[in-house]
Amino acid sequence: YSVELYQNYPNPFNPVTTISFTLPATSNAKIVLYDILGNEIKTIFNGIASAGKTVVDFRADDLPTGVYFYTLYVNNLTLSRKMLLLK
Repeated sequence: YSVELYQNYPNPFNPVTTISFTLPATSNAKIVLYDILGNEIKTIFNGIASAGKTVVDFRADDLPTGVYFYTLYVNNLTLSRKMLLLK
């Protein structure tokens, strides 16, 4: 199977959401959060992820309401999804 980045749940969310991804093999992975303008806001996950499913809880207490994008970087792949923070 291949690398997959799942839609966060719940979405819209406030203030916590869960982001998951699946890897075919243990790899170095990074998830970065961007705002609607493409500005990097913060790194949600950065480290070694085991083969299979990885689940990350993300807290957005310090962020304003809005549309955000989270991008998974693993090996030479880049996958992105949109999420909505409603306060």
